[in-house]
Amino acid sequence: MSTDKLQGVFAPVVTPFYDDLSINVPAFIAHCRQLIADGAGIAIAGTNSEACSETFEERIALVDAVIDAGVPGQRVLVGTGCCAIDDAVALTRHAIDRGCAGVLVLPPFFFKNVSEDGVFAYYRELIERVDDPALRIVLYHIPALSGVPISLSLIERLVQAFPDAIAGVKDSSGDWDNLAAMLERFPSLSIFPASEVLMLRSLPLGAAGCISATSNINARAIASAYSSVTEAARLQDGITAVRKTLEGFPMVAAVKHTLSQQTGDAGWHHVRPPLMPLAAEAATQLKHALAGVRAAEARA
Repeated sequence: MSTDKLQGVFAPVVTPFYDDLSINVPAFIAHCRQLIADGAGIAIAGTNSEACSETFEERIALVDAVIDAGVPGQRVLVGTGCCAIDDAVALTRHAIDRGCAGVLVLPPFFFKNVSEDGVFAYYRELIERVDDPALRIVLYHIPALSGVPISLSLIERLVQAFPDAIAGVKDSSGDWDNLAAMLERFPSLSIFPASEVLMLRSLPLGAAGCISATSNINARAIASAYSSVTEAARLQDGITAVRKTLEGFPMVAAVKHTLSQQTGDAGWHHVRPPLMPLAAEAATQLKHALAGVRAAEARA
């Protein structure tokens, strides 16, 4: 296993669909290439990718498509968490086989109010069944959606039991105190907040970067802010304004609507049920709000 820590800005890549809601693979590849060119890594098959609305075969195919298109595996994280351990094992092995940098693993999310012992057993089974020294797991803490938190005590148990396999944590709780506690207690891990705003605040405390939905539409600025203290100071207000604007809308639909505006490709509007695209009024509000942010940036 590599001893290099995972770090940097990763975009949890949103997935483009055709009108019939099948995946537009060429548009997906083009978007991934643009994100890499803008200085970000990519995270495939995460929450913002609508991975839980995609089939097992689709998730495998998207990883293959990106790697076969020449995107370097060391810039790729893959979401492999599933309720069924065997599915998680197969997705994880595939990501390793394709040379990806790491896997982002949700806890099993259907059964709620499960014990910490049960969640530990899930990760233990995954690690032992994969049985590969190249395995690098980023634990995915997103309790608002999963309903199954990754507690500090669980992280500690997993690190003690599997120090070579547990590489980091993505903290999507939005809770600053929780993020600060992770950074303090686990300095050897790559801790990624799910917001570039929290990244800017936590970099001095040792954050590894961020895995942020808005990197899909603002990757160059966020990657520049991560790479340079001077750039962070210059770009902070604009980065924060973009993020706060998008947070006022359903995130996946808002990111996709913005991509449709940026690329001129109306297909980016499509989401799979149960998600819904932005209503016309909300889309207009978002367009005007972002235009105001960009105008303010130009004047700064």
